[in-house]
Amino acid sequence: MKRLFSVLAVAGLMALNATTAEAKDLAPVVSENISEIVAPVDDAAAFVQDDAAATSEDSKPFHQVLKEYFIKGGAGFMGIVLLCLILGLAVAIERIIFLNLSTTNTRKLTAKVEEALATGGVEAAKEVCRNTKGPVASIFYQGLERADEGPEAAEKAVVAYGGVQMGQLEKNVSWVSLFIAVAPMLGFMGTVIGMIQAFDKISAAGGLDASLIAADIQVALLTTVFGLIVAIILQIFYNYIIAKIDSIVNDMEEASITLIDLLVAHKKY
Repeated sequence: MKRLFSVLAVAGLMALNATTAEAKDLAPVVSENISEIVAPVDDAAAFVQDDAAATSEDSKPFHQVLKEYFIKGGAGFMGIVLLCLILGLAVAIERIIFLNLSTTNTRKLTAKVEEALATGGVEAAKEVCRNTKGPVASIFYQGLERADEGPEAAEKAVVAYGGVQMGQLEKNVSWVSLFIAVAPMLGFMGTVIGMIQAFDKISAAGGLDASLIAADIQVALLTTVFGLIVAIILQIFYNYIIAKIDSIVNDMEEASITLIDLLVAHKKY
C-alpha cells in the first residue's frame, strides 16, 4: 500500500511540473492575445471621449455662441447695431402697451351709450364715455358734446377728433421703421469697410493669402448678419403695431358711424 501511494505521488508531481511548464510556454501567447483584444477597446474609448468633447463644444447655448460672434464682429458697428435694437425694442414695447390699453370693447360701449341715451339723455351718455378709457370713448364724447348743434357738427367733431386720436396711436412708430432700415445699412457698411481692409492687406502683402484676410472677411460678414437679425426682430414688432393700429382705427370709424345713427334714431337734433 505504501508503495502504491509513493507511485501516485510521483505521478502527480510529474503531471504538475508538466502543467506548469505548459502554462509558462502559453503565458506570452495569452498575454499577446489579450493585448490585441484590449488595444482596440482603448482606441474606441479614446475616440468616444474625443467625440464627446467635440460634441460638448458644438452644443454651446445659442446665446453664448451669439455673444462670441458679436464680440468677434468688433465694437464699432456692432455697438451701433445693438443700440438700434435696444432703442427700437423700447419704442415698440411702449407702443404695444399703449395700444393694448387703448383697445376698447366697442360693442359693449355702444350698448351702454345707447342705453344711457334712452334713459338719461346726452349727459348720461357723456358720463359713460368719461368713465371709459380709449380713443373710441373719446370720439363718442366729442360727438355727444356737439349733439345739440346738428348732425353735421357732430360728424365734423367726430372726424376731427378721430384724426387727433390716430396721430396719438401712430406716435413714435416711425422710429421703429427707421431702425429697421438703419440696422442692415450699418451691417452692409461694416461689410464694405471690412472688405476694403482685406484688400488693403492683400495689396500690402503683394499676394493673396487666405489666412491674412480671413479675420477681416469674418468681421465684415458678421456685421451684415447682426444687422439683418436686428431688422428682422424689429420688423415683427412693427407689423404687429401696424396691425393693432389698423384694428383700433377701424373700430373708431365704425363707432363714429354708429354714434351718428344713435343720435338720429333718438331724435337728439
